[in-house]
Amino acid sequence: MTSLDPATLDLKVGFEIHQQLATKSKLFCRCSSKEADKYDNRFLRKMRPTRSELGSFDPAAMFEFSKMRTVEYHAACGSSCLVEADEEPPHDISSDALETALIFSLALNSKIMDEIHVMRKIVIDGSNTTGFQRTMLVATGGYLDVAGRRRVGVQSICLEEDAAKLIDDDKQFRKYGLDRLGVPLVEIALEPVTGKPDEIVQVALTLGRLLRASKRVARGLGSIRQDVNISVQNGAVVEVKGVQQLDQLVKVIEYEMKRQHGLITIADRLKQRKVAVDQIGERIEDVTDIFREAHSKIVKKILDTPEAVFLALRAPGFSGIIGFEPYPGIRIGKELGRMVRFYELDGVFHSDELPNYGITDKEITNVKQKLQLGDKDAFVIVGGSKDRVEPAIDAIIQRLKGAFAGVPAETRAATIEGETVFLRPRPGAARMYPETDIPPIPVTESKLAGLASKVPKPWDAVIDSISKKYKLNLKLASQIFDSNYHMVFEKIAADTSVPPTFIVSKLTEDLVNLQRQGLDPSALTDDTIAEIFARLDAGLISKESIVVIFEKLMKNEVSTVDEAIKSSGIVSMSREELSIALDRIIDENMGTVKSKGMDALSTLMGRAMAVLRGKADGQKINGILKDKLEKLVK
Repeated sequence: MTSLDPATLDLKVGFEIHQQLATKSKLFCRCSSKEADKYDNRFLRKMRPTRSELGSFDPAAMFEFSKMRTVEYHAACGSSCLVEADEEPPHDISSDALETALIFSLALNSKIMDEIHVMRKIVIDGSNTTGFQRTMLVATGGYLDVAGRRRVGVQSICLEEDAAKLIDDDKQFRKYGLDRLGVPLVEIALEPVTGKPDEIVQVALTLGRLLRASKRVARGLGSIRQDVNISVQNGAVVEVKGVQQLDQLVKVIEYEMKRQHGLITIADRLKQRKVAVDQIGERIEDVTDIFREAHSKIVKKILDTPEAVFLALRAPGFSGIIGFEPYPGIRIGKELGRMVRFYELDGVFHSDELPNYGITDKEITNVKQKLQLGDKDAFVIVGGSKDRVEPAIDAIIQRLKGAFAGVPAETRAATIEGETVFLRPRPGAARMYPETDIPPIPVTESKLAGLASKVPKPWDAVIDSISKKYKLNLKLASQIFDSNYHMVFEKIAADTSVPPTFIVSKLTEDLVNLQRQGLDPSALTDDTIAEIFARLDAGLISKESIVVIFEKLMKNEVSTVDEAIKSSGIVSMSREELSIALDRIIDENMGTVKSKGMDALSTLMGRAMAVLRGKADGQKINGILKDKLEKLVK
């Protein structure tokens, strides 16, 4: 990636932290906040947009509606009820959740509302059965001190319900699990900050540590999500959703810097050509007949779909612009290609990349003639079913018009690689309206006074406390606190005699290494991790077997600890069995023993661990081997 100077680009980054709360029940009913093991029933819904109180439709809602399909909801007894199904009004708000939001407001020195009003935020992507999300403004203003070097302002603190969990999305149904819908969530929006990406990330890290220090938030993958608002050169703000890891956050910021500056560079080129924006979209032609006899495999595949059409759009002045890359991978053509995927279309081509994909010069010439293209004009072709191609063409017209402004204000999603893809237009003011089923909630001075003692301690004090309590150095104490396993670490340390330093090393270093190999950390629940260490404490497995069991579970080769132990052949060996196994290894390597003497220990240890990994403690193996070698050498 080309290095860009954040200061020169006037990079600004604002965070919206969404953190699940560790409450026993959901926000507006008493169902459990835990994820369901399985679902008991399902039902179907279709979502439609509604007008706001001002009589207008929200652009984000209209975009979702344009590509909406039937939504299939899956529910489980205990984790959802008639409230989640929108068949019953919401119950009283969770007092624990409200208390936690007020504590965070006090910790951030914010101005708390005298009266909290619940609002409805229109969301019709299917993630809410109601077609809206319930949210409430708890506090505004305040600040967060970051590493004693800067003070970051707080814009707002809201309490809201989490969305349903997406299970599957095919061409017929979008499927959601209702066990996550309604789980209490606090949203904290910070003022934009400047600086280098790694410096900016410290802001998110500091806020996350403050929330975790309260011990009132959920832990684990997906329990905290960062939405990041990014802009350069005082341009439009782009909202990036779904950033879950801090290392991913640095990549997202760097990518958006490059992408947005690249789009501004493209806009400058367009302005030099003095193209009339209102001419884009004036000429659209059906070119299906031109491609009817094409030999392109992808064209033939599209023509086989029901009611298939190819529509061509003239883009005046865009010749050489759609495929132009100010930075590698940054081009308007790539933006268009990713946009049409939301309409379930793969067939989008533009003149800057053709001939290609089996499309020949003959077909290109015919398209240009039909569109009456000039030398500086380009074209975009979209193919697929007519009901999807037409709205996709409209979206492309708007995107090409937006190219003159540089960076369009939009919502994008973060990818695992740290890039971003188009998600939907930015929502507008027409998105919110009052909740009529819940009365306003008063907040008294006496209530706030009673919560003052529950404000979390500063991070340094928390780390120092962990270090002293468990006899850990500050680095290990910081690692376990910043991980997703702090709570289960404390449980294991309290319930077993396993040394805390060993527990931390397994839950941080070893688990991180396995995750870097692409293994799935969600397969390890807190209960499963606690069970593994309980077996170690009981002498049923060895220390070396911990990582073996982690690996089996994270590869999804097995689903239980028992299955992991059985498939790995992990059996804790008695001292007598271990002695016999080591005698065999020494006999097999007697030549090495005779030539190297005691120096053969490292070789024998390597051979022994290859055979006995997970069946006996490494230190125990080393001690017995050393004793046996000393006797042989004498």
